[in-house]
Amino acid sequence: MNKRLKETVQIDEYTPWRNSYWFARMLLNGDKYGSVGKSKESQIFDLAVKLETILLQDSLTEQEKLKICRCMLAKTISALFKKTSKGYALSIDLANDINSEFKTINDIIVFVFCVKYIVIPMNTAILSVPSSDMEFCAKTAIDILDALGEEGVAKVITTWDNLGVKGCLDFERNVVVSEFTKLRNTLKSFYLLRSEYEDNIVLTAFIQEFERRLAQKRKNRAGTSLEDVLTFLFERYDFSSHPKPDHFQTDIEVDKWFRCNDGWVIGISCKRTLRERWKQVSSADSHALSRYKIKEIWHLITYDKDLSDDKLVMLGQQRQIFYLDENGERFLSASAHKGMKDYVRPLCSFIADIRKEQII
Repeated sequence: MNKRLKETVQIDEYTPWRNSYWFARMLLNGDKYGSVGKSKESQIFDLAVKLETILLQDSLTEQEKLKICRCMLAKTISALFKKTSKGYALSIDLANDINSEFKTINDIIVFVFCVKYIVIPMNTAILSVPSSDMEFCAKTAIDILDALGEEGVAKVITTWDNLGVKGCLDFERNVVVSEFTKLRNTLKSFYLLRSEYEDNIVLTAFIQEFERRLAQKRKNRAGTSLEDVLTFLFERYDFSSHPKPDHFQTDIEVDKWFRCNDGWVIGISCKRTLRERWKQVSSADSHALSRYKIKEIWHLITYDKDLSDDKLVMLGQQRQIFYLDENGERFLSASAHKGMKDYVRPLCSFIADIRKEQII
């Protein structure tokens, strides 16, 4: 271990601010301690205020302050749960482990700081982050359609992925930057003398724990797929969906069905690309569609680079229609071609086409 690394480790070992991360982790650890920093936030905040009040009492010695604060923490945390509940045992472990770190007054100050300026602000910030891509996409899609009308549907469909994935990540980044800035400004005005290294310990503790929680929320969002855009559009325009035709067993993936005014049904599939699935899609030939009173299958494709002439013609002859970006090369060339123009339609006409077919 080189000299510089040894010095860094020694500073980290002897500064009370190293616990700015561990106190946050303890308060938010659900498996080991019951996540009381989140589930019992108001009680933990009240505890921090009471501890701070004790520390400000000039009539008490440091040892008296330590003893009172340890007792206060143990009583408050153990009272968060009924003695018969699982949470009670976890809270006792939490109180014991935090108290074991209360060796000096500065340790308690760090705990109070952690509760007031790391854990609670982080809880509030996390709540503002979208819980699902669908939630975020829908709000943005509504703004697009309000501004552009039905023709804006093409923009909604082609950008849905970015709205969900990149949009949510951009939102997260803005929240992280905002909260990081607030914490840094708080540190600048905080009365306890610290080194730049100790400030960095606090800031990185916040980022490390915040990112862990954001990653959990990101995982729960589970990457909303393009299939959700159909649900959104049907609800937006008050279209009725229809169950899959009985006994229709081909491999084709259809995300939404609707009944036409002539009693037949149309299936809609919304995917980025057909890729290798086009051979499976081709299994739904026109005879199979007629057998189940399926008028057509519509494909909403957001990436059409691999949509060759052969695929278009073969599937088009089987009553499968492709909605493509009207400004894209694939649509422009196919729509101008005598043999393919009947198999492609512009995405901007999608809603109007459903309205023509839908039962009134």
